[in-house]
Amino acid sequence: MSDHDAQLLRALHDEHAEALYAHALRLVNGDRQRAEDLVQETLLRAWRHPESLDPRRGSVRSWLFTTARNLAIDAWRRRSTRVGEVFTDDLPEPPEVIDEAERAVEAWTVAEALNRLSPTHREVLVECFYQGRSVAEAASRLGVPPGTVKSRTHYALRSLRLVLAEMGVTG
Repeated sequence: MSDHDAQLLRALHDEHAEALYAHALRLVNGDRQRAEDLVQETLLRAWRHPESLDPRRGSVRSWLFTTARNLAIDAWRRRSTRVGEVFTDDLPEPPEVIDEAERAVEAWTVAEALNRLSPTHREVLVECFYQGRSVAEAASRLGVPPGTVKSRTHYALRSLRLVLAEMGVTG
């Protein structure tokens, strides 16, 4: 830092620091540490961009206040997007024990419901959900346009819900 830069920064600080600090305090709801950091960062920006302080471009104080406001907004946005740590004395829930008998009954129920669907509805669900094919892949295998696969899937799922409801399956 040259002697001239140091004098400029000192003059800037002497003339505007008190008002800038009061402004920063309002921006950070009275948090003195954050206000001091905000003033420091604002003055650092002024030092790095001396062309912004040219009086012909406007008020120096206005530039400082605007810069401080923008820095406060940026800091608030960074804090609001962070996910905080969660501390708890409780242990997480143990994983559910998978009951193989219940799973077998569910599989049988779904197979029975699928058998009650029309062949076109059943084949589109088998291709997309059980075989894991994309709409384009299912369309190619079934020999129909992708839009047809989408609409058949929509109506097949509606029909499957109705059939399962008729069978007494809820949820």
